[in-house]
Amino acid sequence: MEGLSGKVIVFAGAGGIATATAEFLGAGGARVVVGDISLASAERTVGAATAAGGEGVAATLDIADEAQVKALIELAVERFGRIDGLFNVAANIDPAQVEKDTTVVDIDLDAWQRTIDVNLTGYLLTLRHAIPHLIAAGGGSIVNTSSEAVYAGMEDKVAYSPTKAGVTALTRHVARKYGTQGVRANTVSPGLVLTEQTEANLPEQFREMILASTPAPRNGRPADLGAVAAFLFSDLAEWVTGQVWSINGGTTMRP
Repeated sequence: MEGLSGKVIVFAGAGGIATATAEFLGAGGARVVVGDISLASAERTVGAATAAGGEGVAATLDIADEAQVKALIELAVERFGRIDGLFNVAANIDPAQVEKDTTVVDIDLDAWQRTIDVNLTGYLLTLRHAIPHLIAAGGGSIVNTSSEAVYAGMEDKVAYSPTKAGVTALTRHVARKYGTQGVRANTVSPGLVLTEQTEANLPEQFREMILASTPAPRNGRPADLGAVAAFLFSDLAEWVTGQVWSINGGTTMRP
């Protein structure tokens, strides 16, 4: 992909979508700095970038810990001298945590708070520490990750869906506030994407049910998200900001 060579992109979060994005970025000549609560997962994402022709470094990150967020951003600047992009892809989706995300009537408030801390406050923290460096570099691109769960009206996941809705508002705040300083901000909103974790934790019956309501002939793949995210980081997307990109095979259709 054009318009990526030499760019430095910080990832807050790893996993399937991040790894697919890193592969596109690496093939375009970008450099990645990946933080994740699992160092092994961060290293796999970096490995995808380097195998495709890029460079990268991995680190441990709890996105809800401001000191760790600050350290990740500083690592990127120390290693590569600048930051050109930020990919917020972390989410509180550990199966043990997801099980606690029930309904408005009975959710444990500690579970509610942890989801807010990771899915929303964590994004605030990465933005807080990355944006000054993006401005110093002459501008850059931010890609935040939401979810089509925002529009589905789910019977459970009472914490997950509102935090992902909040990501959209956070994205548009950044796009409006810092656009004249060269900072772009967009959101990717995936439908059902068959990452390794999704395939391991979602029953086949559920996946088939989603597919039956989807106009496209298959469920999503990580590369579907990776291609769009990489485009948004590239110079080809320099006039795209403040937008939510629904990547879901047509499961929802909205303006």
